Amino acid sequence: MPLTMLKSGEEKSIKKVGGKEETRQFLAKLGLFPGSHVTVVNEIGGNVIVNIKESRVAVSREMAAKIMV
Repeated sequence: MPLTMLKSGEEKSIKKVGGKEETRQFLAKLGLFPGSHVTVVNEIGGNVIVNIKESRVAVSREMAAKIMV
């Protein structure tokens, strides 16, 4: 299921990251790649706030929809 379906506080492992190569590379630089664990913190103004490796990152809802957990 896509990252956008998780509720606040839920933690899951990333299974697959879709989209164009440049999008996947950008997300990988943020720490969002298959095998990493991500926790949804909140959703504000169309952005999904996630905890990844002790950091908080905001990704757009469109990008979050390409991250499968």
